[in-house]
Amino acid sequence: MARWGGPSVGTMRKAMVLYQVDAFATKPFSGNPAAVAVLDKPAPEPFMQAVASEMNLSETAFVTPAADGFGLRWFTPVSEVDLCGHATLASAHVLWETGGADSEKTLAFHTLSGRLEAWRSGDRIEMDFPAEPAEPCDTTIDLLGAVGGDIEEAGRNRLDYIVLLASEERVRQLKPDLDAVSRLGTRGLIVTARSSVSDCDFISRYFAPQFGVAEDPVTGSTHCCLGPYWAERLGRDELTGYQASARGGFVHVRTLGERVVLGGGAVSTARIELLVDG
Repeated sequence: MARWGGPSVGTMRKAMVLYQVDAFATKPFSGNPAAVAVLDKPAPEPFMQAVASEMNLSETAFVTPAADGFGLRWFTPVSEVDLCGHATLASAHVLWETGGADSEKTLAFHTLSGRLEAWRSGDRIEMDFPAEPAEPCDTTIDLLGAVGGDIEEAGRNRLDYIVLLASEERVRQLKPDLDAVSRLGTRGLIVTARSSVSDCDFISRYFAPQFGVAEDPVTGSTHCCLGPYWAERLGRDELTGYQASARGGFVHVRTLGERVVLGGGAVSTARIELLVDG
């Protein structure tokens, strides 16, 4: 299990072990990479932020023991965030792979977004998350500037803007104005369209430059919005989304009222010893 303050390395230096995991992936070097550290006790926020900046991934997760499960916090290279799907999936994967938790039992995580749960379902990890439905909103000049026009619909939830584009091709080819995205006043911008292929129902991309993530490879938390959004339009509660980033990844979504179940695979790709002052 990864520990903060492991064996001594040199004078007053300690080895902090982290695992790098590709989440929403079935093979290495796809999906969304996250770093996971399982700590004996909570670490100071400046320290966690410094580690996340050093790892320079879209999220680094810090897991600590709790009375009923585990505490879980997520940091981008520049800021803490209050909801992250792929780093939660990665955290569950690491706990099970390292023997830190019983893989036959449901994991409970205590987070800034409340209690989240994760469990194994065949070759997937599934997670119970809060639904984050978007309310329709006007297509503002700022949104048009960020996307470059051609918006079919726009909406907003507490985290992000979501815009519907005319086609899958338009989503894949989009080159947003990232400076304009960073001025929207939200965590980020979701762009989406109905899929034209049979292996998924919708596609999306996600941009959050103000949090140090120009384009996120595969974003679990945006599917808390995308699930209800497409369930309403397609008339089905169980859907598969594909996030069409350069790495790409599938997210299985089941909408259950005020909750959503997100599912996907995970692959460990690295074990890292980070030397820190003890």
